[in-house]
Amino acid sequence: MSLDAHSFVHQETTKLRQALDRLGRDPYPGLLSDVAGAVLKSLEGGGKVMFCGNGGSAADAQHLAAELVGRQNFDRPAAAGLALTVDTSALTAVGNDYGYQDVFSRQVEALGRPDDVLFAISTSGCSPNVVRALAAAKAAGIATVALTGSDSREMACADHVVAVPATETPKIQELHIVCGHIIFALVEQARFGSA
Repeated sequence: MSLDAHSFVHQETTKLRQALDRLGRDPYPGLLSDVAGAVLKSLEGGGKVMFCGNGGSAADAQHLAAELVGRQNFDRPAAAGLALTVDTSALTAVGNDYGYQDVFSRQVEALGRPDDVLFAISTSGCSPNVVRALAAAKAAGIATVALTGSDSREMACADHVVAVPATETPKIQELHIVCGHIIFALVEQARFGSA
């Protein structure tokens, strides 16, 4: 292997550590708390939290939805989380009949209600199907959260924009999961108390 593995690992972990340090400073703590508050309000009002994204962000959508439905830090009642990335019949039918750009927005239109929250996840901030889902949610009066890289681009219109302090896709994705875990830990504590 021509690459010095030790140096590479040190370089990657240093970048992540620096990004995590920035995530611990303003404006992020207040922003993550505000997002947790929006999720808590939705769940307390009988709403649900929807998630969408492509590729690794689709996996993140499923991961974060599972944190609500299952449990994150302690046993407690289930909370309503829904990944819009998992219904292959809806995804393929909408993709075929309307185009891939509408695979999430059609689901938001069909399933979303004003007391819900949509997490739109895109490392680039400009994935067309995620941007359209965000627009559909806003049109329906659904609270919106954008998880993006440092440049939120077309997703800057969300009610809550969590533009993480990273520009490389892997680091952005790593920070999205950290942010999600923090948000849902706050929600768990506030809604269900500690174990």
